Amino acid sequence: MKNATLFAAVMAVVLALPATAKEVAGVQFPETLKAEGKDLKLNGAGLRKKLVFNVYAAGLYVENPSQSAQQVIESDQVKRVRLSMLRDLDKKTITEAIVDGFKKNSKDKLPALQQRLDTFTAAIPDVKKGEELLLTYVPGKGTTIESKGGQKISVEGKDFSDALFSVWLGKSPVDGSLRDGMLGKE
Repeated sequence: MKNATLFAAVMAVVLALPATAKEVAGVQFPETLKAEGKDLKLNGAGLRKKLVFNVYAAGLYVENPSQSAQQVIESDQVKRVRLSMLRDLDKKTITEAIVDGFKKNSKDKLPALQQRLDTFTAAIPDVKKGEELLLTYVPGKGTTIESKGGQKISVEGKDFSDALFSVWLGKSPVDGSLRDGMLGKE
């Protein structure tokens, strides 16, 4: 019985540790990065595939790593998703995927989120292979989207951030394998 308790304690500590630096499809995700004056740790990273195509590599950075999607989504901490494009994507393709993710994971909240979602998707540019989109939530400020070719905008509300992060981490993520990677389970 003591061995089982010790094993459980050791596993709890190991699972709470942040991921180390990781490479996904040639994209490097460092162990840590700074965002909004906070040190964020790589929670995990993975690959978004559609059919047989590699679409983008994504890394999830948080102040307090967790393998629980619900805990990451609901936590009121600085967090960032870094999307590194592995192919050219037009604005329409990206925005349709995000809107679809909102519908699948936050449909009941969509009426309250729709105007902010429209503002957010309007700021998404066409992206080329090798470019990145950075989506960062800051408590009390909101969620920003940054890209090389687009404008940097901020959308208010923790509820919006929860719905946005649910696109990748929610019950119906855009890619289950990507979700597992971002949660450090792969």
